[in-house]
Amino acid sequence: MSEAQLAHRRLVQSLYKRSLKTAQDWYIDTNLFRRKAVELRMQFEANRSLTHPRQIAQAVQDAERQLIEFRHPDPYIAPTAPGGTKFERNIHPNTAEPIHVDH
Repeated sequence: MSEAQLAHRRLVQSLYKRSLKTAQDWYIDTNLFRRKAVELRMQFEANRSLTHPRQIAQAVQDAERQLIEFRHPDPYIAPTAPGGTKFERNIHPNTAEPIHVDH
């Protein structure tokens, strides 16, 4: 597999993963999300047989545009992830430097 093919594969995989994450922002119920995930997979599989570079580029541009268009205004953030409600809530103190207390 050439470098260009590998780069394109990574781009499409990233696009698919971002599409799933965007869908997960909109469909909190697992059953609804799963239906949407299957629908997304069918859309990606439909474009798998494209061979002409312009058609491939157009399909990627369309998918990127849809990602921007359907972006959720308040996306889900895992509680312990940066920006989540529990991120750095209980940080351990820095023990590398001793604490000097003047009495």
